[in-house]
Amino acid sequence: MAAPSRRSVPSKVTVLVNAELKHSGKFISASPVTERMVKAFKTAISQQNQGVEVEVLTPAMVRHGNSGQGSDALVCPLTIDLPERLTFSQQKVFQACRQIGDRRQWVQQHTAHRIANHSHLGDHWLPIIHTAKGPLYGEVIGEGVMPNSYHQPINVRDEQRQNLYHLGYRLLDSIEATPGVYLLQFSFAPDQRLIFDRLWPFPAAPAIASLHCQQPDLFTCHWRCLTGQNITDVIIPHHLAG
Repeated sequence: MAAPSRRSVPSKVTVLVNAELKHSGKFISASPVTERMVKAFKTAISQQNQGVEVEVLTPAMVRHGNSGQGSDALVCPLTIDLPERLTFSQQKVFQACRQIGDRRQWVQQHTAHRIANHSHLGDHWLPIIHTAKGPLYGEVIGEGVMPNSYHQPINVRDEQRQNLYHLGYRLLDSIEATPGVYLLQFSFAPDQRLIFDRLWPFPAAPAIASLHCQQPDLFTCHWRCLTGQNITDVIIPHHLAG
């Protein structure tokens, strides 16, 4: 896996999100999950590095030439739906993760795990905090009964956990992953075997579950990874683990 050297903290960050914005730049009410993601990422940036300017754009705005290309801004997508014309440091990784069929085919050819289909999508996520020194693994996140409700930690057996870690490591290695937070989306078959769905190259919606549970949360981890800041461990305090 790639291990880039430490980079300096940028003065400006461009966050790409898959949502609609008003002319004022505020989110419309139809995208509350995206709004929470952006708020969490902005909070992570301001708490770690005060004074960083954060610009929020949508893919549509980029397609119409408002991408900030050519500037010194660090581009941080929180969406997989990106314009082809956008160039940024994680571009190849995002392209690889967007090719869901190719990732599933790789898992099918190189591992003994099953793969998802259109009628059977993953409802669990393994957070992988890929630092320049190697991966750290968060506790599994599960989906609740209500839409866009996520819970962490979800208990899994040790054997399943090790299988997930091994699969995540090999997947990141196969796409030459750059530092950042990744979510390995999967489900369990009736016989409890893993079914691989897809790999997200950023803290997608399920990462919201980490905000009041994991320390540091996944949005903070993502920012630290992108800027080469140290992460020694991720924990869930005992009083929150139940």
